Amino acid sequence: PPPPPPLAADDAERMRKVLENQELRVVGNNLKSLETSEEQANQREETYKEQIKILTKKYKSAEARAEFAERSVQKLQKEVDRLEDELVSEKEKYKGITDELDQT
Repeated sequence: PPPPPPLAADDAERMRKVLENQELRVVGNNLKSLETSEEQANQREETYKEQIKILTKKYKSAEARAEFAERSVQKLQKEVDRLEDELVSEKEKYKGITDELDQT
């Protein structure tokens, strides 16, 4: 195909403006898209921050319950040990009484 005829100065200026306007629209659309993406990212960030707060509270609460349970287990173990000692002592007393009865 033959080359297009040369453009007149006015035509070239109109063409430049059309291209400039198209570029501006593309840049504007890209900017709007970036702003929307930023908004969505900010919303996700806020959601994540809130989830972190909630999970941190739950973790601290669970940690406190675990510590309380551990202390309770220790107390109960001491009580079990005391009762076992008491049982051994009572068995020894019972054996002593039984032996004494056997002798009489």
